[in-house]
Amino acid sequence: MTQRLRRNEKRASRRSRRRETIRALRAQGLYGPGLREVLPALMVVALLVCGIVAGLAEAYRALGTGALVGGLALLGVIAVAAVVHHRPLARRRLGFYTPEEIADLDVEGLALAVSRMLRRDGWRALARPDALGQPRVRARDRRGRRLEVAFRPVAEPLPDEEAPARSGRTAGSGPHLRLVVHRGTFSGRDVQWARRQGGVQLIDGTRLRRWAHGTPLHRLTDVP
Repeated sequence: MTQRLRRNEKRASRRSRRRETIRALRAQGLYGPGLREVLPALMVVALLVCGIVAGLAEAYRALGTGALVGGLALLGVIAVAAVVHHRPLARRRLGFYTPEEIADLDVEGLALAVSRMLRRDGWRALARPDALGQPRVRARDRRGRRLEVAFRPVAEPLPDEEAPARSGRTAGSGPHLRLVVHRGTFSGRDVQWARRQGGVQLIDGTRLRRWAHGTPLHRLTDVP
């Protein structure tokens, strides 16, 4: 009887030590969840997959190939949206930023973000400093239009200063558009200056956040 109690105590002690070891490994990210922990989720996934396959098969029998192709396309869109939503790095590379991410960027990071947002909207964009070392983004679309983006507080000129030379403009190259991006609010003098210059669009903090969320640039400005 005493030996049996000792054996039971040893087994309990080993189980306790094993549980403590597993907890420590999980805390370090070196040990995955047990089968009993993931089994409910696996069952839900299995049922979901079976339901999707059965639904597609039924749609194919009832409506033909078009319904099957449409269902698969819809699943693809949902999968991409889920990846974009749950993977911040992939989302940012596709040109989607949260307001908090935009607020945390420095000027160079903001230039990179704007270049990605332009690519998302169909422009070929490159973030590169100008001759004075100030962050700039230059872009071109399929119609040959050229776009230059400057950033406040380093965007120049201010309303009472001369406009910079628009170098590189050649006949037939299309209108040269300019954006000035600012995470804050432009003053009335800024707005008047932009109107006087012609071809200058101001992107303030509100428009920038909408653009980063996915609103196309042409819906935020007069850029067609």
